[in-house]
Formats: sequence, structure tokens, C-alpha cells
Amino acid sequence: MTLRDVQYDRGAKPKLLIVEDDEGLQRQLRWAYDDYEVIVAGDRAGAIDALRAEEPAVVTLDLGLPPDPDGVSEGFATLDEMLRLKPDIKVIVASGHGARESALRAIAAGAWDFYSKPVDIDELGLIVARAFHVHALEAENARLARADGGTVLGGMITAAPEMLKVARTIERVANADVSVMLLGASGTGKELLARGLHEASARKGGAFVAINCAAIPENLLEAELFGHEKGAFTGAIKTTEGKIEQAHEGTLFLDEIGDVPLPLQVKLLRFLQERTIERIGGRRAIPVDTRIVCATHQDLDAMIADARFREDLYYRLAEIVVRIPALAERPGDAGLLARAFVQRYAKLNPAVKGLAPDALAAIDRWGWPGNVRELENRMKRAVIMADGKLVTAADLDLDRGGAEEGDVINLKALRDAADSRAVRRALARTEGNVSNAAKLLGISRPTLYDLMKAHGVSA
Repeated sequence: MTLRDVQYDRGAKPKLLIVEDDEGLQRQLRWAYDDYEVIVAGDRAGAIDALRAEEPAVVTLDLGLPPDPDGVSEGFATLDEMLRLKPDIKVIVASGHGARESALRAIAAGAWDFYSKPVDIDELGLIVARAFHVHALEAENARLARADGGTVLGGMITAAPEMLKVARTIERVANADVSVMLLGASGTGKELLARGLHEASARKGGAFVAINCAAIPENLLEAELFGHEKGAFTGAIKTTEGKIEQAHEGTLFLDEIGDVPLPLQVKLLRFLQERTIERIGGRRAIPVDTRIVCATHQDLDAMIADARFREDLYYRLAEIVVRIPALAERPGDAGLLARAFVQRYAKLNPAVKGLAPDALAAIDRWGWPGNVRELENRMKRAVIMADGKLVTAADLDLDRGGAEEGDVINLKALRDAADSRAVRRALARTEGNVSNAAKLLGISRPTLYDLMKAHGVSA
């Protein structure tokens, strides 16, 4: 793969700033990167002026700049000033000066990636292209966050292809006025996705109303859904709208739809067919424009076969079916979510700043049978119990061991699965930084790129 194999927005060319004092290499890089609007600077003053005037998204920075071309002091001073002026910029540090020590110091200082000289144009080009791609994604997420009050598809955090596919599916069906059924184990984030669907739809101006059908006694569930008139039963001292009415021109999320009793299933089916309801004790039909999104962890096919769930209601509710993978089926997500939960609950123990390496390793090993809900509860407890600045494996109180490989005995399949998981987890732990992920895995960066390509993994 070469730089020209990577396709991006064909509008205005993205701006790339090359900070390099070697005029021959300047010309070579300018020629190689004709897909970008290239700005060149040969020293710190020129680089900072170009940064202020052109506001490039990505910079390649040679650490050996005058007046210290044989050292790294001027390069690191330039890096620090660039990040101070434009924190979201992606700086790729390229140098032949003490490569390993410089790499560690540059990453610690905030550089996005590191590349050792002599420069391989194609390989460095791929790093540059990926930097532009990530910068564009971050900018779009920030724009969406500003527009939607800080959430993107309900605020879901994921890097797993399995969940990204779910997110894309939900985004595609959001504006199609159809009923959606979310199938997945408890704790996988069904309500979060339902809310994300609502926020991505034309109904986002209306209410999002959620009800857990399993949490309400059977004799009260009908009144909760359909409402009641004053005097309809003992204790009905006033007319009350049900959840379906409350979600008029919005979205009603019916969690654990499999727990709705059969008599109420009939009434729910009638609403879906006629789009009108009658309150308990009422005599008039009330038209309601409500979109239904439902979820369950139960096997509805088996329930239909046992006559415990109406088949006609199923087909009304399941115009679109989205299956949500368990957390154990989403490599790398446990680490990403754990970091987010540490930040969320840091107010409970302000001394805690992050996760220790042994904690991340324990999180990766654990099977998370309770999915995201179990992870969140575990992280909340760990933050409270932590004695130091970092949450440790001991704070998590997880038994040692990991998920079994099941009955798979094919060696190549096991190796491929292990490679894929290891790459995803390393990238998740290093927040997408390929250089650091390669170091964590104990392999070279080109080898990691090959593994990423082979397993369809994106940083």
C-alpha cells in the first residue's frame, strides 16, 4: 500500500507542515506529498509562524533543527510550543538522534507518532495519511458533540468493528420511521443505543421515554403504558397519560419486551396497527404518533414456539432487528470503557488519575459476563477503593484467568484470533498510537501495520 492508495476528502487539500532543515529532503517530501497543501519551514521561528498563519492539521517535525542541528533541544522546544498553541494538532516527530530515547520523550511530551530516519517515503506517508484521517474524525466528533449536547450516538464509546457496525446500522435506520428491536445480553447498552437512535432521528425534538417492562408488576404495566382516566380504579384520583402518550412525536423504548404478558400484548398490537390508544376507563380513541424501539435478552423465537409471545406482535416490533455483541466479543472496548469510567467517577476519589498496566491486563483477561454494566460497577468500586494515583489489579478484585477458546483446535485459527485480539487491545491501551502499541507488543511498527491490515484493524 502507498500513500496514494489512501483516499480522503477530495475538496480542498489538507494542509501539511513539514519542519525540516535539509533542503534536499524538503524537496523530496514536497514532491511525495502532492495530495496535500505542503508548507515548509526550516527552523522553529518559521514553523511557529506557519502554524499560526496556515493552521495545518498535521506536522512532520525533525528534532535536529538549527541552531542545534546535531541535538534535539530545538526540536523539542518547537514541539512544546506547537502543542501549546494548537493542542489538537497531530505532530509526527522524525529524527535519527537517539531514536528510542527521543521516541519515548516525544510521545510523553504529546507527539502523535514517531518515525526514525532515514525516511521511507511510503511508510511515513501512511502515518501522515492516518494522522489526517484521525484529525478529521476528531473534528467531526467535536462538531457533533457541540450540535447534540455532548453525545455522539448516545455517547457510545467503542473502537470494535462489531459495535461500529451496529452504530452504522442504527444511523442508517434512524430516519426511517420503522420499529426497531435491539437484541443482546443484559448490560450491553441497549438503552444507550436506543437513545442514540432517537437523537439521530427526525424525532429528536420529541421526548425519549423509557420503560422496563420487567420491573413493573403485571397489574400496573397496562396503566403505565396506556394511562388511565380519573376514577378508573381505586386510587385513580386524576387522569394520567401513559408512556405511549408521553412519547407522542418522540420515541418509546420498551426494555425487556419479552416480559409483557399475553393480554397486554394484544392491546399493544392494536396500538401498532391503528396508532390509537384508549386509556383505562376511557371511551375514546386517542391518536398517538410514537415510534417504538424495544429490546430483550430473551429468545423470542423460543417464546413464540411456546405460545408465550405473539408472532404477529413480533413482526410489528421487529421491522428492523439489530443484534448487539457482548463486551467479550468487542476486543479493546473493555479498556476504553474502563478509562472513561475512571474519569467519570474520579470525583469520588480525586487522587485517582488513571489505570495501572496490571489493571488493564486484568480487564483484558476478564470475560465480563455482566457486560458494560458489570464493568462500570467494578470501575466505580475500584476508584473508591484505590489508595494511589492509579487503579491497580488488586483494586479491581478480579480473579485471575481469562476467557477460554472454546472447542476451536485449529492452530492457525487460534493464532489469528489471538493476534487480532492482541493488536486491538494494544491499540486500545495506547489510544491508537501505533508506535506505542508496537512497543507494547514487542514488534516493529511495520510488522504491526501488516497485522492491522491482515486483520482489518484500524487505529
